[in-house]
Amino acid sequence: MQSDLQSAERTVSDGLFTVGAPVTHWAVRATQQVGYEVRVEENLLSTENRAILEDAVEGQVVRRFIVVDSVVDELYGTRIRNYFDHHNVDYHLLVLPTGEPAKNMELVLKVIDGLDTFGIDRRREPVIAIGGGVLMDIVGFAASMYRRSTPWIRIPTTLIGLVDAGVGAKTGVNNDGHKNRLGTYFPAQRTLLDRTFLNTLDERHISNGLAEILKIALIKDARLFDLLEQYGDDLLRNRLQPPAAPGIGLSSHPVEDPATEVIERAIHGMLEELQPNLWEKVLERVVDYGHSFSPVVEMHALPELLHGEAVAVDMALTTVIAEQRGLLDAEQRRRILRVMAALGLPTWHETCTPKLLVPALRDTVRHRDGQQRLPLPVGIGSAVFVNDLTEDELSDAAQKLADYHWGDAE
Repeated sequence: MQSDLQSAERTVSDGLFTVGAPVTHWAVRATQQVGYEVRVEENLLSTENRAILEDAVEGQVVRRFIVVDSVVDELYGTRIRNYFDHHNVDYHLLVLPTGEPAKNMELVLKVIDGLDTFGIDRRREPVIAIGGGVLMDIVGFAASMYRRSTPWIRIPTTLIGLVDAGVGAKTGVNNDGHKNRLGTYFPAQRTLLDRTFLNTLDERHISNGLAEILKIALIKDARLFDLLEQYGDDLLRNRLQPPAAPGIGLSSHPVEDPATEVIERAIHGMLEELQPNLWEKVLERVVDYGHSFSPVVEMHALPELLHGEAVAVDMALTTVIAEQRGLLDAEQRRRILRVMAALGLPTWHETCTPKLLVPALRDTVRHRDGQQRLPLPVGIGSAVFVNDLTEDELSDAAQKLADYHWGDAE
């Protein structure tokens, strides 16, 4: 029986044909090597900095299709146009609306229509995305579909883009009330991180990004948590910019430049988790911490909560669950909630009720192959996965979190 099966099935790459039963099954196996670059740069829009155009071939006409969000266009539109004009680039600049409500398939198709009209050469004219996480998701999704893959470069302008949305491989848009329901795995060939963009963010959007940094701290980097605990107020107020000189721009602290260390540790920690599991074949991912309940909370609270704020509410809830299970103690829970508050993040929201959280957990189970795979903090700086969270336990934690928020418990 085994020999019959072998004669009826052949791997395409073996190149052999034998006399016997007709072949009725071919197995095709191929491997695609994937690599992308994440690089810190300064003053990307300076005409002296060619990082954005470093892949342009000297002597050839340089053409680029550039997509920005409306906020970036308002703040940096003139500088962006001056940059490409200075380098004699034939370009088209498309401006898209910003914000989670605009993260939809309609805008993906608008980008695709623009690429078609511009007549991009997908082999040597990478699409350039300059903006926040929503903009990068839209452009990345469009690039993955246009001609079945068109290279793109991303330049995040928000903190959440620098440390989270701008360093991974996923793209996605919302659909039918569900967050990121449509999407692909299609990393940009190059991501350029320029911290100077953070200077024009308001404190709330700095807080929004700090939530994703706090996520990394809680599940794998106690040193990062200590930095956030010690310097949180300064990091928020100074928008994670390096001090102008030692001791200037930050309070007197033993670390000369905590902002740089915080950003580097957050990016390195994120990439360390993503690289061996880029396509998420392994569903137990510690970087899913804060993302078990937050997708549903965020979509129901729109436009009230930003993404990082919803993640913070999720982390606050799961911190309480971890305390109830003895995975961390009351003082560690108090420290975590204090740091969230110091970073300007919410520790509770009115949507954080069993009525919403129980269906959110069920939705998470559907997307994690029938198991909860719920990451919970173990102390500060480590995590464990559980599959046995009950609805009663979840309800108790939601009530306890509300009690902490309203001062009815300590």
